[in-house]
Amino acid sequence: MSADVAVLSDPGASAPVEFDHGDLDTAPTPTPESGWWVQRFTTGAIIVAPFAALAVLVSGVLDDGLAWWNFALAALFYVVVAHGVTIGFHRLFTHRSFEARRPLKIALAVAGSLSFQGSIIGWVAEHRRHHMYTDKPRDPHSPVRPATQRFGRTRGFFHAHAGWFFTPTGTTREQYAPDLLADRDIVAVDRLFVPLCIVTLAAPFLIVFTITGNWEAGVAALLMAGLVRVGLLHHVTWSTNSVCHMFGTRPFRTTDVSTNFAPLAVLSMGESWHNAHHAFPAMARHGVDPGQLDTSAMTIRLFERLGWVSQVRWPEPARLALRRR
Repeated sequence: MSADVAVLSDPGASAPVEFDHGDLDTAPTPTPESGWWVQRFTTGAIIVAPFAALAVLVSGVLDDGLAWWNFALAALFYVVVAHGVTIGFHRLFTHRSFEARRPLKIALAVAGSLSFQGSIIGWVAEHRRHHMYTDKPRDPHSPVRPATQRFGRTRGFFHAHAGWFFTPTGTTREQYAPDLLADRDIVAVDRLFVPLCIVTLAAPFLIVFTITGNWEAGVAALLMAGLVRVGLLHHVTWSTNSVCHMFGTRPFRTTDVSTNFAPLAVLSMGESWHNAHHAFPAMARHGVDPGQLDTSAMTIRLFERLGWVSQVRWPEPARLALRRR
């Protein structure tokens, strides 16, 4: 079965299964590629940097470090970039929940790339692999661990949240994202990942410096609307791998341990309705029940009304009913 088929179709209804936990620790580990230690160091620095930036802002070293406009700018960047990830990287490019006109497709790819979460094709490849092997040995970031493993639940949580970044996964773009490799627009955006990372940090500085003419205010904006904002979105995104596979409710039957975790719905733009997503991966709306806020789906609906997207896979009550517990 190809990766595309696996992630675009909804698996048939099935009862909860017993996991072969032992396989999680016996599955072969890919051989690290050259430069892996450099990548580990860089990843560690990216994780630590937002906390260091927050410490500088709270310390009062910079004038107006906690000024309201820094929070406003951070919120603006957060909403735009987060939707680039949830609507673009996730629902469009990974699961093909809808089709987008070319300008919007490129805009979503660029917006998602500003998240500092890796290049678009690599991100999609990892996520498609996650869906093919969710909470099984080949899942790159499952929190599931053997019941007999000491502190297994805690170790599983940290592995799923960020620890997996320090372990080679062996995910290949050719196997999991051949459609994106054939898309010249997406390949171009993928190659621009490093420049776009620079842009996502430099833009807040340039905006505030241009308005105020004060370099110190610009640095404060870079720290708050750049690094701290990036760090917050990182942890919210990673929480769908950890929190949303360990805590919450399971209204739909799936063959994994995915959950809905309501407290993260606002910050995750609707991604934390994760059990519904795993029950119906290709669906454009994850918050399928009344009162479940899903701003990503709301934005897709707006795009549809504007004629910018088509072939949207909206929830069908009859199909939802088949998978409910």
